Amino acid sequence: MSPVRRCSRTACGRPAVATLTYVYADSTAVLGPLATYAEPHCYDLCSEHSERLTAPRGWEVVRLALDTGPARPSGDDLEALANAVREAARTPRRDPSAAVPSDAVGGPNGRDSDPMEVARRGHLRVLRSPEQ
Repeated sequence: MSPVRRCSRTACGRPAVATLTYVYADSTAVLGPLATYAEPHCYDLCSEHSERLTAPRGWEVVRLALDTGPARPSGDDLEALANAVREAARTPRRDPSAAVPSDAVGGPNGRDSDPMEVARRGHLRVLRSPEQ
């Protein structure tokens, strides 16, 4: 997980929620949602500093809508999760007392064995329910 980006203002340690970019050719300051990546010529601002932002005399401030709610999964994220669950449901259940295949957890590839793990597909794991 990436670290939380902080406000660029001196002595402010609050989390950044918006990114400020200056367009010098148009004498415009653009304040928008927090950029995906920290850019060298942009400034990340906390909510307080983004609300109090003023631009130099003669400059225009363009405020783009900020996403103030928690991040929601996209349709692609939900579809990928649903597909992973369907794939896991299609995987035949193996007898826990049967021999562990070489590509299973705890096999020759060096991963530790998890007694609750039934199957694995990439980074996703299917776990046995505690009642079993």
